[in-house]
Amino acid sequence: MSEQSAAQRVLADLQPRIGQEIHCSDWLLVSQERINEFAQATSDHQWIHTDPVRAALESPWKTTIAHGYLTLSLYPLLRGLVDADKPLFPGVTRVINYGLDKLRFPNAVKSGSRVRARCVLLKIEPVTGGLQLTEQYTVEIEGEAKPACVAEAIMRAYF
Repeated sequence: MSEQSAAQRVLADLQPRIGQEIHCSDWLLVSQERINEFAQATSDHQWIHTDPVRAALESPWKTTIAHGYLTLSLYPLLRGLVDADKPLFPGVTRVINYGLDKLRFPNAVKSGSRVRARCVLLKIEPVTGGLQLTEQYTVEIEGEAKPACVAEAIMRAYF
């Protein structure tokens, strides 16, 4: 199958699904270890994230919380974009994060919480060599009414 026909097939399959949920991930534990590793990678060691003793005493959540950008950075994992053996769509050779619109963090993710992503297709359009998809990425926290993160994530899938 040529790259053009693969992209055209995916485009035709997804256009009727604009406005619909196209992905819901499994739950993922956000452990203190993951939070600490993110702090190490970004040099953001604020106590609200990395000091469980102080957070228990001073934080409104009475525990440490994940960095907002950690929650955002889980998009490729939760969306299923990191497993080379499971391409996003048939014929896709690579997926590139292209950007974000309207990013918000309405709720904190407490250490030890489980999160999952729900993705709603907002737009799909052809680009040279592939497709550009815009999705509403919403990170739910198990047992919480308000989501942790809501963003319009833009990715490019190349065939």
